[in-house]
Amino acid sequence: MPADTPRNVPPALQAALQSRFGAQCSTAAAVREQHGRDEGSISAPPPDAVVFAHSTQDVQDAVRLAAQHAVPVIAYGAGSSLEGHLLAVQGGISIDMGRMNRVLSVDADDLTVTVQPGITRKQLNEAIKDTGLFFPIDPGADASIGGMTATRASGTNAVRYGTMRENVLALQVVTASGEVIRTGTRAKKSSAGYDLTRLMVGSEGTLGLFTEITLRLHPLPEAVSAAICSFPSIEAAVRTVIQTIQLGVPIARVELIDANAVRMVNAHSKLGLREEPLLLMEFHGSPAGVHEQAQTVQAIASEWGAKRENGAFEWATTPEERTRLWTARHNAYFAAVQSRPGCKAISTDTCVPISRLADCLLDSVAEADASGIPYFLVGHVGDGNFHFGYLIDPDSPAERETAEQLNHQLVARALRMQGTCTGEHGVGVHKMGFLVDEAGAGAVDMMRAIKRALDPHNILNPGKIFAL
Repeated sequence: MPADTPRNVPPALQAALQSRFGAQCSTAAAVREQHGRDEGSISAPPPDAVVFAHSTQDVQDAVRLAAQHAVPVIAYGAGSSLEGHLLAVQGGISIDMGRMNRVLSVDADDLTVTVQPGITRKQLNEAIKDTGLFFPIDPGADASIGGMTATRASGTNAVRYGTMRENVLALQVVTASGEVIRTGTRAKKSSAGYDLTRLMVGSEGTLGLFTEITLRLHPLPEAVSAAICSFPSIEAAVRTVIQTIQLGVPIARVELIDANAVRMVNAHSKLGLREEPLLLMEFHGSPAGVHEQAQTVQAIASEWGAKRENGAFEWATTPEERTRLWTARHNAYFAAVQSRPGCKAISTDTCVPISRLADCLLDSVAEADASGIPYFLVGHVGDGNFHFGYLIDPDSPAERETAEQLNHQLVARALRMQGTCTGEHGVGVHKMGFLVDEAGAGAVDMMRAIKRALDPHNILNPGKIFAL
């Protein structure tokens, strides 16, 4: 179907949108195409129209108009998702939240902030940098806070600071009928009724659209130190992580990068890292605490072959050095894609109990090596989460089939180890087939019942998480 062909927005709705939103509503093909793709490998026709929301009232009016005609509504943030969350698989209206990007209030004494959903994590931290506080959730991409909330994102700091689930306190939500509700409070705890905030966090836009989000903030650490640690094997690196976590070392970040990813990052970011499996680690706390943590981890790493005297353990103590290394890590996905021009990356997102991490990783590496598909491996291994990126020719059905088979085998392995098919990316379209395997038919039926109760006409991001 051509990109400029509307699929299911009736003329009456188109006229109503233009009347209410004017230039804030676009049906231009280029605009719609931009809002019909993410960073993943799944393709779908674009939405039929895009509404650029400036306020809660805008979102409310757009949803009400869509509800009157039973037309789908999809929230759009930064477009950085990997699992097809924002794809208009059943057509409809994309509501772009990017212009709703203000900090509404900062309550430094209570360590909280309330923001609009379109603000990105970097914009938020820039806005609050003078308070001595920061928002730690760092999924790599400069994602919007609304998108991060919708997918229950986490990232590099999760081992120390938790995920969006632990750091979202309250929400303002536009429901499927266009009603505005509030969930949660700024209090640290509550026993009042159902926990609707937790229900909404991770619902991927299928239960409501966020227009305000109250977050937990954290004090900026007094001291920060980072280290790069190269290992003779992936197993040695993973065993170091397992021992570190089991000893209770409060490490802030610990990222695994395999030799393939190091090679790609070196080429992309003009670095000279040793092309071996490495851990990129960061320690937060008092100067004495950071020093103690670092010395403990250095001793563990040395036992697994990362000797400082042979250059395998290096410190990055200045902010500039740390920024350079973390920027390179965050660009690993793009470095990998550029390593094979024209390719697409099929990304995995399994997470397993830390005690099973080595077994799951090593078996999966062996399968990937045997497949012949180019790949890279990165992971937030401090909490058992890791990502393979299989680099495929999008015009080769055989390569796509091989990559999807590797992903299926990996997910099955993780589930046998009581892990999950998605640690942080969400289900979206790509992982729908795994949800029943993980949660069971009864649990998925309960999710469907909730969806039907809150969105009886199935207009909120339909075709995601599970089929109705």
